[in-house]
Amino acid sequence: MQKFARCGEARTATFDQFNLDLAIWTKQAAYTKQRRVHHVPISHEAVALIRLRRDAVPKGCHFLFPGDVPGQPVVDLKRFWERMRVQAEIPDVRIHDLRHTFASLLVSGGASLEMIGRLLGHTQIGTTQRYAHLIDSPLRAGVNAVDEMLKPRLRVVGEN
Repeated sequence: MQKFARCGEARTATFDQFNLDLAIWTKQAAYTKQRRVHHVPISHEAVALIRLRRDAVPKGCHFLFPGDVPGQPVVDLKRFWERMRVQAEIPDVRIHDLRHTFASLLVSGGASLEMIGRLLGHTQIGTTQRYAHLIDSPLRAGVNAVDEMLKPRLRVVGEN
């Protein structure tokens, strides 16, 4: 599942919400926090995983994560995640941490807060601002790298 999804969105995701040819997930308004339809691109890796998942769930099941009750989604995605995390030998990571990591990696890669907010489904830029402090790290690394390149030439003007 794409790492920017909220638990409720992932829990109730159905195969028909995904256009795998265009790599787009259309989240239905009933399941988004903002109660609006949200179209988001998904990665090629996510497309491949969804195709594998479609073959793994029981025939006739529409949910990516089917529950114990036929025709219903998994009730507790966190418990499902915990089982998968342990099987995959992933360190102690909460499922919601994946969403924060997704946003943090985008910030570190130079993505705008507006773009990150759109991917995360934020309607207010202020919600996305919590990641703004992460912008400092690559900026600081950049200015320090320039200092290192210029160090042999740096001197205080007026010195002999």
